Amino acid sequence: MMHMTASNSATNRAPSTYWLANQPYLLLSLTALFWAGNAIVGRFAAGHIPPVTLSFLRWSGAFLIVLPFAWSHLVRDWPLIRERLGMMILLSVTGIGGFNTLQYWALEHTQALNTLLLQSAGPLFVGVWSLALLGVRLTLAQACGIALSLSGVLVILLHGDLTTLKNIEFNKGDVIFTVALAIFGLYSVLTLKRPNIHSLSFVGFTFGVGAACLIPLFIWELWSRPLMQLDAINLASLIYVAVFPSTLAYLCFNRGVQLIGANRAAPFFHVIPVFGSAMAIFFLGEQPHLYHLFGYALVLTGVYVASRKPVAS
Repeated sequence: MMHMTASNSATNRAPSTYWLANQPYLLLSLTALFWAGNAIVGRFAAGHIPPVTLSFLRWSGAFLIVLPFAWSHLVRDWPLIRERLGMMILLSVTGIGGFNTLQYWALEHTQALNTLLLQSAGPLFVGVWSLALLGVRLTLAQACGIALSLSGVLVILLHGDLTTLKNIEFNKGDVIFTVALAIFGLYSVLTLKRPNIHSLSFVGFTFGVGAACLIPLFIWELWSRPLMQLDAINLASLIYVAVFPSTLAYLCFNRGVQLIGANRAAPFFHVIPVFGSAMAIFFLGEQPHLYHLFGYALVLTGVYVASRKPVAS
């Protein structure tokens, strides 16, 4: 991803990286995989690392990781960034600072099943924001694909038993997470209005400003809540969230949206709970069932239908 707009010599040196930068479906699938891991780590960290602390250290770490690679691009792209400074700050506050802090806060108050169900509403928020801000309507194929993949997610999460729905109790965390999803839907659509700058300039700026906007809340949290313990598990959690769902996932997501647009990228939200359930099978020893296979098939079919390029009339 770091060479997606590089010179010919850079392309020759890293042809596989250049190839990856032009594979939107693979990039968005990797994004879903990394974000599924973030949800698992975030739930695990709840009660051990306060939410603002986790978000602030996550993005500060990600900023320090990308800064050496992004610095020269930031210097070159600064005139373009300055022209759209308001938009760049808005993207930083919504997609970096706001969404992730609310997500970690929500995970302190709600159960895993609820968050996975709500995650499936992501494409709907993207569709609403796309219509409101860009006048872009969902195509029939996109609407049908979203419905198919949503049904697949429900099959997996409800274990093929619709009666499970009556046992779900929504709470404060669900409201917080719904607000977080609406904010990320806004970010997803607004990335199409970003200045035409290098991907590393974009993530370098948004990671840094996103972390900086959390400083007041971080200071408040240090005074109002117990401090995070500096043990191996917490440090490993911080390293994971700084590298995979932050640095790598956002590079992949932003490039994927740039290649195929927000509406066609949105159905990949439905792949997140699919990966999440697969991780539960692999890491937690849960047993796979027939409903998993059926649900996966529905999700993948829906994502394919919704994300494919429309046929020109």
